[in-house]
Amino acid sequence: MSASQELEKAATNYALEAVRLDKQGSKGMAITMYQKAIESLLKLTQLYPEYSLNKVYIQRAIAYQERIKAIQGAVMAPDPQQNSREAEEQRTSEGSKSSYEELIVTEKPSVKWEEVVGLESAKKAVKEAIVYPVQRPDLFPLGWPRGMLLFGPPGCGKTLLAAAVATEIDATFVSIDAASIMSKWLGEAEQNVAKLFGSARKSALEGKPSIVFIDELDSLMGQHSNEVGGEVRVRNQFLKEMDGIVDKGKNLHVYVIGATNKPWDLDWAFIRRFQKRILVPLPDHHTRLMMFKLYTSHLKLDPNVDLHELARISSGFSGSDIRDVCQSTQLKLIGEFFESGQANNKQASPRALTMDDFKQTLEERKPSVSMDMLTLYNRWFDAFKAL
Repeated sequence: MSASQELEKAATNYALEAVRLDKQGSKGMAITMYQKAIESLLKLTQLYPEYSLNKVYIQRAIAYQERIKAIQGAVMAPDPQQNSREAEEQRTSEGSKSSYEELIVTEKPSVKWEEVVGLESAKKAVKEAIVYPVQRPDLFPLGWPRGMLLFGPPGCGKTLLAAAVATEIDATFVSIDAASIMSKWLGEAEQNVAKLFGSARKSALEGKPSIVFIDELDSLMGQHSNEVGGEVRVRNQFLKEMDGIVDKGKNLHVYVIGATNKPWDLDWAFIRRFQKRILVPLPDHHTRLMMFKLYTSHLKLDPNVDLHELARISSGFSGSDIRDVCQSTQLKLIGEFFESGQANNKQASPRALTMDDFKQTLEERKPSVSMDMLTLYNRWFDAFKAL
């Protein structure tokens, strides 16, 4: 066992023992165990300063320190209501062990297809792989893909596309990332993955499709040179669960959609488990035009605003860039309105946005995606595409 694995195991054991002693009322011994857990976690972050889950470990160390302060305060100044508060805190900490349940989005995504502007190739591939099998499974004797990888520049609609699919098929939508799947209590992460997929399968068995959406996939399933035990186990559990869906899923409608801005960082073991690998590109001229129409639909525009021209001069901008351009232009106008003193008059309203307003904003902004990044995406797409 490596030094990192020993430290992680020690931190886990100390934390679990601290919680047990805390429950029993052995406050002094609980404080000692919390302190040892903190020491182990901090050593782990010092040994591996670049490790992606250090933020989680530091948060845990801070939480344990806060608990120590709470215990010391209770010992020094007894409070007749403290027992009930401690019991509530303990129920909360116990509930955090089932943090996988918190990953399930209870508020249904209400994104419709028409809100996903452009991306026709990506939408077509998603419909063929997910929507049509849900609607008519009898037409797919050879089965259908369960894994789909959406990759491309940031701000181009990967998350929006996944949410639209969930709305279209009325699916249970589970959204996760590396930080949330790694449990608040060490040693629980791989169990959380198993419970997560178990919950998705249960929903599918009850007749409701499930979509497990993994954002920033590379942070959880990328290639790392300094992995520690917990991350290895989580990755292996994901591989096991995805194999179970593909090989033993039968006709269950459980789908895994992964989104990443850095597909070249993914481990090949995960790449091959996503049968569909789809590039979500920067918007073309027509798509940019539709985006400008969408984002300016509630703004007051001067007749001289030429959306076709704005679409032309915003070449290379992502969908989120275009939204930011419209928002920034409107904010400048509102700022001008307030500075003029007219805002004090409730009857007054800002002037209409002009073409010069938009051009000024575009001159002050650069696309968030460089040409070098586009080259990398196209090269990776040529090597691994699977539409």
